[in-house]
Amino acid sequence: MTESKPDAGSQAGQQTAGTAAPAAEGPADLTGLRAATTSDGGASDTRPDEGYDIRIARDGTWFYHGSPIGRLPLVKLFATVLRRDEAGDYWLITPAERGRIRVDDAPFVAVEMRREGEGPNQALSFRTNLDHWVTAGAEHPIRVAIDPETGEPGPYIHVRGDIGRGLEARLNRPVFYELADLALAGEGEGPAGVWSQGVFFRLEAA
Repeated sequence: MTESKPDAGSQAGQQTAGTAAPAAEGPADLTGLRAATTSDGGASDTRPDEGYDIRIARDGTWFYHGSPIGRLPLVKLFATVLRRDEAGDYWLITPAERGRIRVDDAPFVAVEMRREGEGPNQALSFRTNLDHWVTAGAEHPIRVAIDPETGEPGPYIHVRGDIGRGLEARLNRPVFYELADLALAGEGEGPAGVWSQGVFFRLEAA
């Protein structure tokens, strides 16, 4: 895979003589990648398979050339052009350019939960590490993946894109415990789960 890098003048994290390397800020733009379109104006799949040395760690930290990107506004900007393809790969995409990046788990982390109302019509909203709020419901389902080796649950909420192959936020441990408390507080028999906007989300293995 060929890596497309920003201009030397915009690169962060490089070390000059006698100067400590600063925290990387990521590429200033997505230069170096051409776009191709079909005759009907739709995006084709003929763009080169290139990539940036950008990684999103499991805790939501963005890294560029192994150094954390220290500017939150820059990370938020890149997140607006983050996409996931049918193969499950992640890309930074503009109308003209694209570059592949690596994501260890989910690209976002849910770090706070708010509850409004009670019962099936209550609304459970989650704030991501990039300060974006999303409310669980039909368009933003919650799912719990069980690790086959450890049996540990991995909770996620859909943020944007096509359900099943879009962008998700992983619920951090405190938020998941708070969500589980709501499930345990529910009455009646049946699987443990929670309601949000009239949709029931199961929180245990089938």
